[in-house]
Amino acid sequence: MTLIAIIAFALVLGMGMFVTLQVVKTRLSADLSDLAADAAANTALDIEKGPADTVIFPLNRVNRIQVVANDGRVVAASPAMKEKPPLTQKRPPPGQARVDETVCATLPPKERACYSVAGLRVEDSVYGDVMIYAIMPEPPLLRSSFLAITLTLFSSGLLALLGWGAWQLAGRTLAPVERIRAEMTEITASDLSRRMPVPASGNEMAQLTQTINATLERLERAVENQRRFASDASHELRTPLTGLRTKLELAISDPEAEDPLTTMRSVLADADRLQAVIEDLLLLACLDSGVRVAPEVIDLADLVTSEVRRRPTRHEVLLKLDPGVTVRGSRVQLVRLLTNLLANADRHAVKEVQVRVGSRLGEAVLEVIDDGLGIPETERERVFQRFTRLDSARSRDAGGTGLGLSIARDIAVAHRGRLYAADNTTGRGARLVLRLPLSTAPDS
Repeated sequence: MTLIAIIAFALVLGMGMFVTLQVVKTRLSADLSDLAADAAANTALDIEKGPADTVIFPLNRVNRIQVVANDGRVVAASPAMKEKPPLTQKRPPPGQARVDETVCATLPPKERACYSVAGLRVEDSVYGDVMIYAIMPEPPLLRSSFLAITLTLFSSGLLALLGWGAWQLAGRTLAPVERIRAEMTEITASDLSRRMPVPASGNEMAQLTQTINATLERLERAVENQRRFASDASHELRTPLTGLRTKLELAISDPEAEDPLTTMRSVLADADRLQAVIEDLLLLACLDSGVRVAPEVIDLADLVTSEVRRRPTRHEVLLKLDPGVTVRGSRVQLVRLLTNLLANADRHAVKEVQVRVGSRLGEAVLEVIDDGLGIPETERERVFQRFTRLDSARSRDAGGTGLGLSIARDIAVAHRGRLYAADNTTGRGARLVLRLPLSTAPDS
């Protein structure tokens, strides 16, 4: 940042120095020419009124004047130019009376220098048709490099000052970034509770700090969920594995006391539970990784009808389905979502389960209602957490994996929908509501 600032400042200062040099030189040259022209004009008045004389006494500080005839003779001159050859014989073009020129020559006091010469044509003088040349020595400022060196030194000092200021400003600007970097290096996966101090300035750096803190908070929450999920998964897998191992050890230790068929059936049940948990974990892993399949148009009424007919249930299932309610998505995943909802309702129902399909406000609505104990309002979000089973569920049936409703919600979210527990307006029991965008609705 400092280098870029120095380069930009150097370009600006360089252009400014060049323009300044040209303006100063042009102005000085113009002033010298005007001063010499005034002296030539005063001399022209004198030689028009007075008698002819070979010596001219200038009236201003221009003390080098020559009067040159058309044939190149110096017919009159100031004392400083007496008996000197004409410094120049340049004449103005036709129709003009004045000519300006810069001449470098050796004049008293025997030093070579450059002079600004203003020539004025006079036709009716006592000397006839002549040219009056007024000569002004140019100051050293115009010919030496003093002004350029002075401006260069000044610009270099100013550039150094600007570079130092840019360095300090960049350092102050990036100091909060360095503090954030140092703080972030101390944050580890084992301690994600630390947060960055938010500056009170409210500028972009404060917004960056707030964003980092929000990211750390989400990361901490995700890591905590991951740890809890790993702990719950290990517990859920350990239980059937322990039971399976115990039954096998008993059968081996006392083969005669255990009925082999009974033991195999019990072991098979534990293996089925293990398989169910593992399949649910694999499905959750696929949903968490964001795996997408090619969507297709699915009629919810047909999907519910086919799944209810295919799936055995312990209770009566009542259907209230509006035809033509279609959504776009994965049939396999939506079948799994519906199966989980039906299994949950069938597990907690007393006599019957109701399934309703309709549409409202551009959304397809699927409701699964049971007549069981229902879900307390304070527990309606917790039931969708992984490995969560309410006390009523644990007391009635321990066969669930605790992942069914969590998987169902993840599938709903993957299809840009919602799954939630609502009040049961028909009486007691739980009411789970799925809302998905209709296939005919525009993307929003």
